[in-house]
Amino acid sequence: MATYKKRGYKPKTKAEKTEALEENSTTAEVFNTLDESASRTEEWAVKNQNYIIGAVATIVIVVLAYLAYNKFVAEPKASEAMNEMYRAQQYFEQALNGVAAKDSLYTLSLNGGEGKYGMLDIIDEYSGTPAANLANYYAGMAYYSLNDYTNTVKYLGNFSSKDEILAPIASGRIGDAFVQLNQPEDALNYYEKAANMEKNNYTTPMFLFKAGNVALNLGKSKKALDHFTTIKENYPNSKEANNIDVFIGKAQASL
Repeated sequence: MATYKKRGYKPKTKAEKTEALEENSTTAEVFNTLDESASRTEEWAVKNQNYIIGAVATIVIVVLAYLAYNKFVAEPKASEAMNEMYRAQQYFEQALNGVAAKDSLYTLSLNGGEGKYGMLDIIDEYSGTPAANLANYYAGMAYYSLNDYTNTVKYLGNFSSKDEILAPIASGRIGDAFVQLNQPEDALNYYEKAANMEKNNYTTPMFLFKAGNVALNLGKSKKALDHFTTIKENYPNSKEANNIDVFIGKAQASL
């Protein structure tokens, strides 16, 4: 059993001398092993230095190319796309605000006018930019107003957002389109998705109410009751909560 020894301690007994020799031998073996490993590593590095340098250079080039692309291509392209979309946004907002010839304005928003791009042009010409993503939202909403529900589903399905209001509105509008396409199961899925996407006092009770009514029509009374009850308990100040007891009664009667 090894014992503690002060620095400079000299072994006196034969056993201590033997122990000291063994310790020195073990230490030497460890350092020899480390030296051998280091030597092998150095040899490998020297032998493969061209590959190592090439790999590092490739990584540096990729990173620099990515940074350069963002600064000199992606960012200017994104800015240009937003500028190009301005007139199409105006057409959409004019239609939304009840200006005469709404259908014509929605069509101009989609296809462009006065030599300016429409939302469809933005999507095609500036794919991958935030403007193109937003153009999908505008296009889907415009198509819904034009009663083109298939394209509503297509373009709103390509739109993505984490916005608390915009994201559920888009998903809920897809649900509206599926109702018009007589696909209630799909509508129910999108209404429930919209209701659970971003919990708030506006979109959540609105889409829970729509989901409850579709579920009731599908004969899913328990699910309808759950949605209506959630509105009553969690969103009592929402407009959907008005007369919600009537719909809770309908769902209970259908169980």
